[in-house]
Amino acid sequence: MNKLLVLATRNKGKIEEMKAMLSGYGIEVKGVGDFPECSEIEEDGDTFQQNAIKKAETISKQLGVPALADDSGLEVDVLEGRPGVYSARFAGPDATDEENIEKLIESVRDVPAGDRQARFRCVVAVAVPGKDTWTSEGTCEGHIVLEPTGNGGFGYDPIFYVPEKGKTMAQLTKDEKNQISHRGKAMRQFLQEVATLL
Repeated sequence: MNKLLVLATRNKGKIEEMKAMLSGYGIEVKGVGDFPECSEIEEDGDTFQQNAIKKAETISKQLGVPALADDSGLEVDVLEGRPGVYSARFAGPDATDEENIEKLIESVRDVPAGDRQARFRCVVAVAVPGKDTWTSEGTCEGHIVLEPTGNGGFGYDPIFYVPEKGKTMAQLTKDEKNQISHRGKAMRQFLQEVATLL
């Protein structure tokens, strides 16, 4: 029988990405949307780790099964690490990706290109009933460009330039992105431990 792992997200793209990464491990992956009894979780932590742990532990407790959550975002050095945990709502509570990108470009427009270093950071948390919550972290270094380029990915991908690839994150194929992305790195650490954790 397959083990059940519930992803503490309603983001369809994220669920598909994770299902692909977990195929072949004998794990049945479901999103929190499959369980109407689960309440919305307010992400009010000061760090990605706090938010990821809160989401995983809340869902695991509500359903009595293992749950995985991730929290991720963009840290821009010249903005002292902002937008950080507020990445999805940088331009306001219901901001679109385009509005967030626009606000970020405005925030760094006068900063020389060489000083726009940034990184994507992702923390993955896995909560299993009766066990300590496990976490892993991945980062991807790059810098911010002022001209959105590429149609792939989501969020800030079109303005996040990855020097080792010579492209923005939005210009990479899914496979290329998974190889270098913050989420890909954090998930690979989980996959190394998956048998022990679940």
